[in-house]
Amino acid sequence: MTVLITGGTGKTGRPLATVLRERGIAVRIASRHPADDPDHVRFDWADPDSQRRALDGVDRVYLVPPVGVTDPMPQVGPFLAAAAGRRIVALGSSAMLPNAPGLAEYRARIASMPGCAVLRPTWFMQNFTGRHPVADGIRERGEIVTATGSGRLGWIDAADIAAVAAHALTSDEVADEYLLTGPEALSYGEAAAIISEITGRPVRHRDMTVGELARRLSAELPADFAAGLAAMDEHIREGGEDRTTSTVQDVTGRPPRSFRDFIRAELG
Repeated sequence: MTVLITGGTGKTGRPLATVLRERGIAVRIASRHPADDPDHVRFDWADPDSQRRALDGVDRVYLVPPVGVTDPMPQVGPFLAAAAGRRIVALGSSAMLPNAPGLAEYRARIASMPGCAVLRPTWFMQNFTGRHPVADGIRERGEIVTATGSGRLGWIDAADIAAVAAHALTSDEVADEYLLTGPEALSYGEAAAIISEITGRPVRHRDMTVGELARRLSAELPADFAAGLAAMDEHIREGGEDRTTSTVQDVTGRPPRSFRDFIRAELG
């Protein structure tokens, strides 16, 4: 078995490659800027030839869709056709951008393909520590700015997503979808309090309106995508992501990592 990992140097791709290698499974790490390594291959959503070369000789695919687009299907659709007959485990989201039918089509299309699956994780714990506006705000200003109010999310460690992906890629049986969360739901304010407690550095949550957030995001993102992200904050504010699931435990046999343990390991 050989698994192509698109987004192979990303938050879920890296730990997935580690898990698969530990199981003796060959991996092919796909990215726009591959390392000088025989396991790495160039993959660019704007270059169909690179996609076909990346697929050559692989049995299964971990698919990370193009980032920052409201309709991935013009790029993903041809790739799915080229990957026909292979098991595909695709990264999705527990929530959907409003007014983005292409994202809904992406999820439905893959879930309907025999032997394929969509992972639907909630927000990543790595948003607080890596290259992300939330982490930048914590480092630079000691604050997290959102329009989520006291709405909660079931934050999940990307390594737990990777563990479920490894199962879905290699198991004899695979579900159409996996809704993934961590063990508890926390608001940004509660998360900020935990970070303050563990690091000893004050971190606060500053709430703003959805309109204010959309204008803030549109300074760096396309207006439609910025509006969609702001609307997702409203969805969180209204309780749309206040849930946890047992999927990680059910699939891997161990509980998902807690937010407190993650922050202690990464920032403590």
